[in-house]
Amino acid sequence: MMRIAVTTMSTDMPEPFLKQLVQLGADCLDYGNGACFDGVSEQGYPDLDELLRHKRKIRSFGLDINRVTLPDMTSAFMSGAPGSERELENAVNAMKVFGEAGIPIVRQRFAGDTFDGLMHSYTAKLRGGYTVRGESAAWPKQDRPVPGFDELQAWWGRFCAVYERLVPIAEEYGTKLAMHPSDVPLPETPFGGLGFHRVIDAFPSKQVGYVYCIGTRAEAGGTPLVLDEINHYGRKGRIHTVHIRNVRGSLPTAGAFEEALLDDGDMNMFRMVLELKKVGFDGCLNPDHIPVLIGDDPDWYKGGAGMRCGMGLAYSVGYLKALLCAAVEYGW
Repeated sequence: MMRIAVTTMSTDMPEPFLKQLVQLGADCLDYGNGACFDGVSEQGYPDLDELLRHKRKIRSFGLDINRVTLPDMTSAFMSGAPGSERELENAVNAMKVFGEAGIPIVRQRFAGDTFDGLMHSYTAKLRGGYTVRGESAAWPKQDRPVPGFDELQAWWGRFCAVYERLVPIAEEYGTKLAMHPSDVPLPETPFGGLGFHRVIDAFPSKQVGYVYCIGTRAEAGGTPLVLDEINHYGRKGRIHTVHIRNVRGSLPTAGAFEEALLDDGDMNMFRMVLELKKVGFDGCLNPDHIPVLIGDDPDWYKGGAGMRCGMGLAYSVGYLKALLCAAVEYGW
C-alpha cells in the first residue's frame, strides 16, 4: 500500500505541526537536510541515542521516518581536495547510525550533479496567482561551459568511491540507498537520463535504487518518458520512494518548465499512480516543491518546513489521498 510522506528540513518540529500532518492524512516524514540531526555539527554524523529518541517522538504521533539524508559530499570532496576524505568517513558513520536505527531509506547528495548557472530561475504565477518555480534555458544566469568528458569521468570516479563504501553498509543493515535525478536534467548531467541508469549498472545491489522524481523526469521528457521510466525501474524493484509533482512544459518541447499543483500541469497524475501500482510499488509518495498559495508562508517553499502546514501542502496531501483511494477502487 502506497503511503504519503512530507519533507522537513529540521528535526525541531513543534507538536502542532506534527498534529496537522496527521490530521491531513500524512504517514511519514522525509528529512531533506543531512545536517539537521543532533550530532552532525559536533562530530560530523548523527548521534544514535538522539536519533532513536527523535524516532520515538515521531512514532508517538503516528508517523514514521521514510527517508533521511546523509551529510553532503561537497565540491571539495568531489574535486579531491586535501583533507576532504573526512566527508566520506562522516557519510559512512552516518550510514551505520541510520542502519542501527532501522531507517528504511537513505539518500546521499553530491555537489556537481547539476550544472548550476545554465538556466534562468524565476517565480511563475499560475492559476489564480499561486506561485511556483520556473526554469528557462533562454536566459542563463552566466556563460558557463558544460563540464568536459574527462571532468565528468573524474566526477563519476569520486561518486563510485562513495558508493563503494556505502553499498556494503546498506546490504548489512537492509537499508535502501536512493539517488535523486539531476534537477535540472540538462544533457550530460551525472544523474540525468543515461547517467541515472548508470547508478544501478555500476552497483547492481538490490539495496541501490532511486528517489524517483516524477517532476524532475517530466522536465526532461513529459508523460511518455515518466511512464516508460516508472515501468523500467519499477519492474526491477529500483524505485525506493517517489517525489510526485506536476509541471508545465519540458526542456525538449519548450526549453523551459514551470512546476504546478498536482491537477494543473501537463500530466495526469492518476496515470502515474496507476503505473506505480502496476509495477508493484508500495513505498511513499512525497508531494515535494509545494506551490505557494495565498496565505501560505513562502519559507515553506524555500525549504523552511517545520513550523506550520500551508494551503499548498494541505491541497497536495488531500489530492494524493484521493488518488490513492481511486487507485484502490478502480485500479487494477
